[in-house]
Amino acid sequence: MSTHVHPESPQSVLKVTLRIVPCVLFTFFCYLMVGLQLAVLPGYVHDVLGYGPVMTGLAVSMQSIATLITRAPAGKLSDTIGPKRSVMRGQVVGAASGVLLLMAYAFERSPAFSLGALLVSRCMLGLCESQVSNSGITWGLLQVGNAHTARVISWNGVATYGGLALGAPLGVLVAGDLSFGAIGAAVLVLGLLSLAISWSRPAPPMQHGARMAYRSVVARVLPFGGGLCLGTLGMGMLTIFVTLYYASHHWEGAASALTVFGCALILVRLISGNWIPRFGGFKVAAGSLLVEALGLALLWLAPNPELALAGAALTGMGFSLVFPSLGVEVVTRVSPGSRGAAIGVFSVFFDVALAVAGPLAGYISTNHGYAAIYLVAACGCLVAVVLVEAMRRGLPSARPA
Repeated sequence: MSTHVHPESPQSVLKVTLRIVPCVLFTFFCYLMVGLQLAVLPGYVHDVLGYGPVMTGLAVSMQSIATLITRAPAGKLSDTIGPKRSVMRGQVVGAASGVLLLMAYAFERSPAFSLGALLVSRCMLGLCESQVSNSGITWGLLQVGNAHTARVISWNGVATYGGLALGAPLGVLVAGDLSFGAIGAAVLVLGLLSLAISWSRPAPPMQHGARMAYRSVVARVLPFGGGLCLGTLGMGMLTIFVTLYYASHHWEGAASALTVFGCALILVRLISGNWIPRFGGFKVAAGSLLVEALGLALLWLAPNPELALAGAALTGMGFSLVFPSLGVEVVTRVSPGSRGAAIGVFSVFFDVALAVAGPLAGYISTNHGYAAIYLVAACGCLVAVVLVEAMRRGLPSARPA
């Protein structure tokens, strides 16, 4: 059963938030490093180095692949050596990825060598992402306690999307006014700056106690991860294919749909405050998935770009709390010494959904058109609601540890 709490005073909320924000600041720096490369890397590989779409796609995807592979081990490492040391290891690797970007720029007249340096850099940035993001959540939990799990995860998400939103246009500006090498230098500086900040902060007390067997952690997380995966598919399909969806209808404003989606997501994270502790993770997750399904259905049926924009906003509002609401329930079902491992395993399902979303949406659009993508995604959210309700009613895998 979910734990419910009485509403907190504004002063109490502010006090807790001020203890959380420094911990997720490292996540913000990490995703700012990621965002700087988002819009400029494909053009650099394709237009400057002269490689085709396949190799360009591989260069972009290499980071996500590395994150997917290392996410669960990174969570386990955070439990073993502590979140501060884990964060710092990730920051060192992230700074090193900037050095390799500088090497890629310096040797761009040798495309094979430059591409090799880029691919290694992307792998290292993926490792940085899994280490810093997971350990940032664990650090926050150790700072404020299990009762504020939802708030820690929510603020970590704000840091994630905020870093990406700021990094992408900033990367275009930096590369346009200077060069791709300036992107590498910026990544190096950000990695070292965040490392200096984490170095100066006291390490949180380690969580003592028995750790669960890793197989047992995976078994506890699995049903929750399934719900997260189904909910994340809708988000992934929207962000990847909304531009082509708009083009198929001869509409303008696809970028506005992405902006509205992101703003709605962050807004709900900021105002949701006490919703998850007050109503429980299961209820918030089910409600969020229903709102997301409604938004995706509106995208499927939209006769004009204005209603499509409303669908994108509803999708962002709904998806916003899927991760933190289910994450709260995940954390309560493992021993304190295995929280980092649980968060790592749980996050893998988010990565898997994003990896699957592109090929699946491509297959659907090829055979049934772009609108059908959002019908399938909406149905996935409804299946997730059924799964969440089944867990709430007491599936054995959902019982507290």
